[in-house]
Amino acid sequence: MSERDRTAPSAPQPPPRLGVAVVTMGNRPREVDALLASVAAQDVPPARVVIVGNGSPLPEFPGLPGKLTVIELDENLGCPGGRNVALRRLREFGDVDVVIELDDDGLLVDEDVFRGVRDLFASDPRLGIVGFRIADEHGETQRRHVPRLRSKDPMRRGLVTAFLGGGHAFSTRMLAETGDWPADFFFTHEETDLAWRALDADWKILYEPTLLLQHPKTSPARHAVYFRMTARNRVWLARRRLPLPLIPVYLAIWTALTLARTRSLGGLRAWAAGFLEGLRTPCGERRPMRWRTVARMTRLGRPPLI
Repeated sequence: MSERDRTAPSAPQPPPRLGVAVVTMGNRPREVDALLASVAAQDVPPARVVIVGNGSPLPEFPGLPGKLTVIELDENLGCPGGRNVALRRLREFGDVDVVIELDDDGLLVDEDVFRGVRDLFASDPRLGIVGFRIADEHGETQRRHVPRLRSKDPMRRGLVTAFLGGGHAFSTRMLAETGDWPADFFFTHEETDLAWRALDADWKILYEPTLLLQHPKTSPARHAVYFRMTARNRVWLARRRLPLPLIPVYLAIWTALTLARTRSLGGLRAWAAGFLEGLRTPCGERRPMRWRTVARMTRLGRPPLI
């Protein structure tokens, strides 16, 4: 090989191909129609769109000809289980490098969101997850949707240790290494489990507030199973992902926070039942994060304790 051959620049890589996944229970047809219209309006079109009916039949969806795949499940697998079905189908197509997952009642109000996602992943091969900013129709972002401690500024961009389940994008290379969503969680804390696995595998999580998903203002406690599954899944999360010395510290901190924040006696009873369930039932494979990941998360401003 000549010196010229050895020093010649490599050919530019093609931009990553985008896929979209939406999971719905079939009770928001107008919202899903609006979401799909906002996907179709993007100036960088996705290669594929997969909609999963989580235990429900789905209507016909107009638009996106040739790109839209509808899957109807006989059973509600929960949000992470339904998303895993979409991820498997997108992998089977073999033409998607980045998966964008959107809540079924979300809306892309800007037409360059997918372009921003594409460019971010094209610029950094170790970028694993990009989290969107979630705001209601008045432009307000709830405090719980800012993925940082002690920060009320939803416009502060940067590397973080968490992402929002309502709007985000994944590298398929990352998912091949870390695995998909923890389906047994069904609801709550599945994002944290996946984020911790990504960080432990040395992938980056970026919060990019210019990528906006409009979403109605809601409370997670609106779901009947919220308190039980929040407690159960937090215990499972600790048992699966934390080094042994951190497990009791993590659970003690969150127990104290729950007691201080919860005003409902019925909610506290459900939470206590879920906590015991988390201790008594199998939590899945235990793969605790390395201590260097604990240190990395601490440098990023959120150690895996709170």
